[in-house]
Amino acid sequence: MSFGRPVRLTSMATFLLLPGAGGEATFWYRVVPELTARGHEAVPVDIPADDESLGWADYVTIALEALGDRPPPVVVGQSMGAYTAALVAAKIPVRHLLLVNPMIPKVGETAGEWWGAVGQEEARREAGYEDFDLERDFLHDLPEEVRAELMKGGRNQSDHSFADPFPLTAWPEVPTTVLAGTDDRLFPLPLQRRVARERLDLPVVELPGGHLNALSYPVEVASALVAVV
Repeated sequence: MSFGRPVRLTSMATFLLLPGAGGEATFWYRVVPELTARGHEAVPVDIPADDESLGWADYVTIALEALGDRPPPVVVGQSMGAYTAALVAAKIPVRHLLLVNPMIPKVGETAGEWWGAVGQEEARREAGYEDFDLERDFLHDLPEEVRAELMKGGRNQSDHSFADPFPLTAWPEVPTTVLAGTDDRLFPLPLQRRVARERLDLPVVELPGGHLNALSYPVEVASALVAVV
């Protein structure tokens, strides 16, 4: 099920790429050249997610400033970036909304409440993962050089952002697609299928890889993003 009427499409698209927790634009660095090689423009957004003074409205402002005066984009939100992606899609005309391994919010739900509301811990136990292990559950499918870089550390996600309620009263009327990694061990595939169905009445498009599959399978992720246009 898609929402609303799509913006008229052209062959070239602008992809506004929103990262998950940590807010670092470098999350998309392996996908950007793949999109460019396919004739599209990629705009990865960097958000100072450790800044406790910033809320969702500020994240949207930062995203729109990065977009500038470009035409209506395809908005891509990964994980926690789904919150910002939906808010951008409610603010400006967009071609499509793409959610990658997303935290799909409900009206008024904070990102801190999301985990318990969707039963994330129970879903992980059902998938055979009792305790969280960074290497096994998060970095398991990354190339060694990418894993080594991530292990150096990055930004923390602010407490404010986890406590700031999702402000929309309804999901934006924009065509929406949910993409889910078949080996996502943070948000197991059955969990993603259930949440997409319950909250958006949508199926998921399956992709290879784990939660960070934009880093582990950039070719496949880029191909899936381009497929909507």
